[in-house]
Order: sequence, then structure tokens, then C-alpha cells
Amino acid sequence: MPQPNELPRVMPPIALGDVSRAALLEAADANFAVHAAWAVDATDGMRVSEEFGVVLSDSGLNCDTFNVACRARFPEAEAPHRVRSALGFYRESGSPFSWWVSPADTPVGLPELLLAEGLREDETEVAMAVDLAGLRTSRLAPAGLEIRRVHEVERLRDFARHYDDVDVLRFYERAAPALLAPDSPQWFYVGYIDGVAVATSEVTFGGGVAGIYCVSTLEAFRRRGIGTAMTLQPLLDARGHGWRTGVLQAAPAAVNVYGRLGLQALGEITEYKPHGSPE
Repeated sequence: MPQPNELPRVMPPIALGDVSRAALLEAADANFAVHAAWAVDATDGMRVSEEFGVVLSDSGLNCDTFNVACRARFPEAEAPHRVRSALGFYRESGSPFSWWVSPADTPVGLPELLLAEGLREDETEVAMAVDLAGLRTSRLAPAGLEIRRVHEVERLRDFARHYDDVDVLRFYERAAPALLAPDSPQWFYVGYIDGVAVATSEVTFGGGVAGIYCVSTLEAFRRRGIGTAMTLQPLLDARGHGWRTGVLQAAPAAVNVYGRLGLQALGEITEYKPHGSPE
């Protein structure tokens, strides 16, 4: 089964009922680090640093989706200096970035340190987890939806085009050799209706769990159950490959939808950005 290379350390699949909430939050945090930084680390011309006790990814693109700080593990006494050093990483490159803070991050006062250094709170999502053995499935092909896992460059382009951003296209073009390699810890999915790409999702394997990201449906095709199907299919595939726990980050409005699939809320994850960054 796919495993991450170095970011973070390889862990075997964990079962939801066998670990504490704190351990599960740690696993979800590790998974997010793989999602945010693995392909950046594996792509020429991009870089990742863990020098300051936080994962810092810099794609070199003018898009904070691929320039992410996360998984901070700062000793409390050193935290102010570490935050300033991490921010200096992005000042040096000039890349826009976002900093994600989870309940597993340390110290507890990290948000206040980020605010003091000029960042602003942008959005908050809810971390959720599910025992894949008890996943509540529903119809996977609503309204003629065909879900295809991405194996080819052209289908990866369909995934990237969905986001209508030139830097997103550039990222997936450059990262394609890593993302489409047999040992990639990230699998991508595109949903088609009548041959038209209308939805996307991703599953990332890391930290002992399978994490769902990039669930998106074109506006004209929403409220048909497509997003639910795009979430379920990669979780079912993960279960079929021996993974036991799924995690994701849900917008507050989607928490009840995911709850109906059996996911449980773990805590909040908040994104911080420099003032002046796009909303």
C-alpha cells in the first residue's frame, strides 16, 4: 500500500478505536503534512524545510495552496523565535503562504504568536475521523456520475483545470512525475458526467490514516450527492488497501453531511495568512 517517503515518518494503518483522541489528532496532523508538502519535496525547483520544528513548503508559485506551514512542534520558551524564523523562510522567497494550526500543534498559544507577528485568521474547518469498517455508504453514481482515479497526465490536468487557476495548473504539471509514480502517497479522483469533469477529490496516505482533500463540485452540479460520492469512493479504495481510519477537514456547513457518513468531529483547524493576502 502507498506510504509517504519522509514527510512525516512512515506509520502503519491505525484503528480509530485503538488510539486516544490526542493520538488521532497527531495522525491527522501528520497526514495533512504529507498532503501539503510531499509533492513539493519530491519536485525539482520546489523545497520543504523542517529546520525550525514546523513543516514549511514552498512551491515557488504565486499560490498559497502550495506554500504551507503546518505541524508546528515548538518548545514554549523558543516558540516566538521559531515563529519569526519560519516567517523569515517565506519572506526570503517572497512566496505567498498560509499557516494551518491544529489542536496537535504546540505551544497552545501558537495562534496568539501568529497574530502578534502580523498574520490574520482566515478560515476554520473541523477535523473529522471515521472507522472505515463502519463507513456508511450510499449510492456512488448519482446523476450518471463516473468516478475515475487519476493514472495519466491528461486526467491529472482535468483535476487541475477544475480549479481555474494558472498556478494550480502549473503545480500539477510540474509535480505530475511524483504524483503519478507508483509509490505516490496521494491518489487523485475526477468525477465525470457525460464526459465532462465536474468534481474532484484526493486521498493522502500518511500518519497511519487516509486523509480526504480537494472535494469540490462545479456549482451547476451541486446538491446532487456528487460531493458525497467523491468523498466515499477514495475512502472505500483506502479500506480495500488495508487502511482502517479516514480523516478529513470539513467546512462548518458540511459537518452534518459528513456526520451522516459516520465521521466524528475531533477539533478545529484554523488557517492564518499575512494581512493583505487574498481572502
